[in-house]
Amino acid sequence: MTEHPTARPTEHPTARPTEHPTATSLDVRARIGQLNQRLKGWEAVRWVDGRPRITDVLRAEVDRWGGIGAVYGVLRADPWSGVHWGNGIPPERSAEAYAAVQDHVVAHSDGGVPTLFVEEVPHGLQALGGTTVPVNLALGAAMDEQLVEDLAAAVAAEVRARGTHVALVSGLDVLRDPRWGRSEECWSEDAALVTIMVAATVRGMQGGGPGPIDDRHVAVVAKHLAGQGAGIGGRNGSGAPIGRRELAEVHLPPALAAAREHVAGFMAAYNDVDGVPCCGNRDLLTTTIRDTWGWDGLVMADGTAIDRLRDVAPDPASAAALALRAGVDLSLWDESYTHLDEALDRGLISTDDLDQAVDRVLALKRRVGLLATPTPAPPATPAPAPAPGPAENAEPPERATIALAERAAHRAVVALGGALPAIAPDAVVAVVGPNADDVDALLGDYSPPRPPVDPGASTVRSALEARLGPARIRTARGSGLRQPLPGPDGLLAVRTALLGADVAVVVLGGSSRRAYDDGFEDNGAVSGPAPDTTNGEGVDLASIAVPDAQLDVLRAARESGLPVVAVVVDGRPRVLTEVLALADSVLVVPFPGPSGGRAVADVLFGAPAEGRLPATWPGADGVLPVAHDERLETARGYVDATSRSTVTGAPGPGGGVDVRLAEGSDAVTAVRLLAGGTVTVPVTVRNTSDAPRRVSVPLWGRRREPGVRPRRRRLLALVTVDVPAGGTVDTAYALGLDALGTWDAGLRLGARPLELDCWTDDVLDPPGSTRTVRVTDGQESVRWVS
Repeated sequence: MTEHPTARPTEHPTARPTEHPTATSLDVRARIGQLNQRLKGWEAVRWVDGRPRITDVLRAEVDRWGGIGAVYGVLRADPWSGVHWGNGIPPERSAEAYAAVQDHVVAHSDGGVPTLFVEEVPHGLQALGGTTVPVNLALGAAMDEQLVEDLAAAVAAEVRARGTHVALVSGLDVLRDPRWGRSEECWSEDAALVTIMVAATVRGMQGGGPGPIDDRHVAVVAKHLAGQGAGIGGRNGSGAPIGRRELAEVHLPPALAAAREHVAGFMAAYNDVDGVPCCGNRDLLTTTIRDTWGWDGLVMADGTAIDRLRDVAPDPASAAALALRAGVDLSLWDESYTHLDEALDRGLISTDDLDQAVDRVLALKRRVGLLATPTPAPPATPAPAPAPGPAENAEPPERATIALAERAAHRAVVALGGALPAIAPDAVVAVVGPNADDVDALLGDYSPPRPPVDPGASTVRSALEARLGPARIRTARGSGLRQPLPGPDGLLAVRTALLGADVAVVVLGGSSRRAYDDGFEDNGAVSGPAPDTTNGEGVDLASIAVPDAQLDVLRAARESGLPVVAVVVDGRPRVLTEVLALADSVLVVPFPGPSGGRAVADVLFGAPAEGRLPATWPGADGVLPVAHDERLETARGYVDATSRSTVTGAPGPGGGVDVRLAEGSDAVTAVRLLAGGTVTVPVTVRNTSDAPRRVSVPLWGRRREPGVRPRRRRLLALVTVDVPAGGTVDTAYALGLDALGTWDAGLRLGARPLELDCWTDDVLDPPGSTRTVRVTDGQESVRWVS
C-alpha cells in the first residue's frame, strides 16, 4: 500500500474514541478502512471454552487499516458460515461476542472509531435463537400493512437487544419472474404493494423519522437497488433489460418509499440495468436517489459486487473508483476497495470522493449511537420512575416477535378452488406428501438452524396430531421434492396411509433448505449438491410446474376416492393447473415460518383463509413472465396454452364479506396533486358472517394517460379493517401522488392529466360499475392530444 504523508503508526494501544470524528480527522489509510467491510464475522471472533475470542484475522485487518467501517455476520449461523448450535455464540451472550470485537477495534484504531455490526435480517435475525418470521411473499399475501409494521418493530427490538446496529433487509425487489429462486424475498409482483410493505418495514424497524435510532430499533439497509427482480429468465443477478419507464414505474417506487421513511441505507444490487451495473451506476446511486430525491444515507454494495465490476473495469483500482464515484460508500467482502489508495494515487478518485463516503459511514455510526453527539438538554419534566420489579421478569423481545409471526402466518394462508371439506372431531386424516412433516420446508432461505428442542415449531402433521391425536393421523412422504422415493417409502406408503382415512391432506411445494454438506458460492448462494432444495438464492428454475413425483402423490390421493385438500407450501408462484384439477380444494401457503403447520390446521378446521395471492400464479410453464399489471396488448396469447393464470389479489375476501365502492367521479388538478393533494374514494365493508373478520381490500385501477399504453390493472391503494360479526365499516382510500402521479424520463415522480377507472372486484378488467378519478390541467380537463 502507498504510504501517504499523513499516515500514522499501526499500533494504537492507548487509542481513545474521537468525540466527533470526520473524514478529515483520519489519515488516508484509516479513511479507506472505514469504507471496507471485508470480514465475515464468524472468522473474526469464535466461541471457545465458553467465551468469545477474537482471531488473528480481525487483528490483521484492524492493524492494516487502523480501523474497520463495519463487520458483517458476527452472529450469522447457517450452513454457509458453518456455525451451528454446537459451535456458535449462545444467543444470550451475543453482546459479549460483539464487545470482544468492539474493544479490540476501538483500542487499536485511529481515533478509536468503533465499528458497525451488520447482520442479515430478511425475515428475522439469521443467528442462533433468532425468531424466524414468515417470508416477504407470505406477508405480501397477508396484505396487512399494520401487521407488517408491528412485526418489523418486534424484530428490530429483538435484533437490537443482541447488540446489532444494522439490519440487511430484503424488500426492494419486485417479483417479475417466478423462476427466480429469490422470489420468496419479494412482497409481490405489484410495485404499489411492495411500496406499502417496504415503508411499513422501515418505519417499524427504525422507529420513524430522520433522527437518531434508539436502542429499541435498528438501522435498515434495504436491498436490492434496483431492478433485480427483472433479471433475464429469472436468473439470479442477470441483467435487467428494461427501459427507464419500466424501471421508474415498477422498480423504483419501493426505494422512493424507503427514502421518504429515512431508511439508513440501500444495498446496490448485482445486476445491471440496460447494461450498466448497479454498483457502477452514478445516475441511479447519486443523481436519482440523492440529488433528485434528497436522500442522504449510505449505499452498501452487495457481497463481492464491486469485485464483479472487473468485467467493465481493467483492474481492482479502476473497479473501486467506478463504484466509489457512482455512490457506493461501503463494500462487502470485496478486495477492490483495498485498492482505493492506488485509485487516489492514479487520479481515478479525488480526496473529496473518498471523504464524502467516509462521512456517510460516520454519519450512520452517529445515528445509531456509536459516536458521541451533543448532550441534549435535560427534560423539563422528570422522567417517570421505572415500574417496580426485577428486570429479569421483563418479557423478552422474542416473545412478542413469535406472537406476531404466528398472526402473520395465519393471515397468509390463501384458499383456492372449491370449499374445504368438513373434518369431524373423530375423523381419521391421511397427511401425505414431501412437505407434510418438514419444519425446514416452512422457513425460507437465510434462516438459522432451529434449536435442538423446538416446542414452538409445528408441521401440518404435528398440528393435526395436536388437534385429533396421533392415533387419528396417517402419514407418508410419498416423494421427494424433485424425485420419487424408491421402495416402500414411496407411493405404496401413501396408498397405505390413505386406507381407512376420511380425508386426504396432501402437502406439496418446495423448500429453501440448506445443508452443512452443501457447496456455496463466495457470496453464500448455494452451488450444490442440494438434492432436495428448490428455492432460495442460487436456486433458479427453468420449470416452475409442480414436479411429477409430487403430482403422483396427489394422484394417488385422488384415486382413493377421499375428499382431497392440496396444501402447497412454497416460496414462489407455481403452475397449479393440474393441482387444481386433482384436488377438491387448494391452500397456497408461502413459506410461513416455523408455526406454519398450526396456521394450516386452523384453516382446515374452519378458520377463514384471509390471504390473497401476492403475485400471478401462471396457468402454464411456458407463459413466463406474466403479471397482472402487464400493458394491454392485442395478442390473443399462446395457441398451445389454454389454462388461465390465477392473478394477484385472488381469491378476494371470501364468503360472508361484501365490499361496495361508491360510484361517481372525482378530480384533482396536477398542480394540487404535486402540492400534496389527494382524492378520497369511499368504500364500505360489510361482514354478514357470525364471526369478526379482519379484511384487506385492494383498490384496483386502470389508467388512461395521453400517449402511454395502459397497464391492464394496477394496485392503487390498500385498506385493512376490522369488521365485527354482522357489522359494517365505512372507510376510504386516499389517492395521492404515488397512485396518480407519472414518472418522467429523469426518474422523477410528477403529475400530468389522466383518467383512471377504479374498482374493488377481484377481476382484471374494469367491471360494469367503476369510480372514475381524473387528474386535470389548469382548465380542469384531460387533453388527449397536446
